[in-house]
Amino acid sequence: MTVLVTGGAGYIGSHMVLKLLEHNEEVVVIDNLSTGNEWAVSPQATFYKADIADPEALDTIFSNHKIDAIIHFAGLIIVSESVEVPLDYYSENTCKSRFLIQHALDAKVENFIFSSSAAVYGAPGLEPVSEAAPFVPESPYGTSKLMTELMLRDVAAVNPGFRYAALRYFNVAGADPQMRAGQSSRLSTHLIKIAAEAATGKRDGLQIFGDDFQTPDGTCVRDYIHVTDLAGAHYCALTYLRNGGASIAANCGYGSGYSVRQVVDAVKAVSGVDFKVTQAPRRAGDAAMIVADSTLARDALGWSPEFEDLETVIRHALQWERNLGNRTGGNPAG
Repeated sequence: MTVLVTGGAGYIGSHMVLKLLEHNEEVVVIDNLSTGNEWAVSPQATFYKADIADPEALDTIFSNHKIDAIIHFAGLIIVSESVEVPLDYYSENTCKSRFLIQHALDAKVENFIFSSSAAVYGAPGLEPVSEAAPFVPESPYGTSKLMTELMLRDVAAVNPGFRYAALRYFNVAGADPQMRAGQSSRLSTHLIKIAAEAATGKRDGLQIFGDDFQTPDGTCVRDYIHVTDLAGAHYCALTYLRNGGASIAANCGYGSGYSVRQVVDAVKAVSGVDFKVTQAPRRAGDAAMIVADSTLARDALGWSPEFEDLETVIRHALQWERNLGNRTGGNPAG
């Protein structure tokens, strides 16, 4: 059987491909390369450059490969941008997901794993946040992810052969420990990525957005998860579904939060570089604090993270950044 990975040329998707290949899975990747890089896709995977809403491409993939599972990463991910251009996010994240789900049903694909987000909760004011928290997304990005989850829920309810896992990410960071993949986006908004760029001289410094949140030091608090552990959670979800597990939505995080200032200070300490930091106003859609309760992922899916340490996450991110070929992303050097 074969796993189809959408957005497999992107940051998390490329790590997922590596994880699947490590488990001797046959892997097919579809990515339109709007933000991903073809070089990031392992040559052991079969790659199709196409959009997930391209019917001819999907027909070709399902005709040429016996797909038993889809792991769906493709979509837009910048919270502040979603506030500015909401219809783009509903188009890319919701409408195109609906198209992909329909093709999965038509092709009788039984297992669907969706890249969701903690943004579906908004700013719950709870620590840690469990899956029982109410859905109050504060951005079109969060709403677009929630809408896709609701589609999957409703489709699974009337199609007994179709089951899904929606994994709600907290803040993803780091890079493959073997440096085969990492965060290579040209316009990243991920804090640890930006701080690593500042520490390696690719930026003049970084901005902290907001210092008046209701947190201990006034800056946002987040739960940072290593990207390789996140890929591992997806593989656990795949195994769970293949073994007959019921449809599930689960948080993916470590259950410990760090403020923006704490992360910046940690990057400075690990890198040994005291880069410039300036204060800026809040960004639209940013919640003050959100930390995961990942008990369900650990207990139901059998997920056991390996890199549950902020310093390790930062060290891998810095090593990847030093290996990148140029200032805006590219093949890793060496």
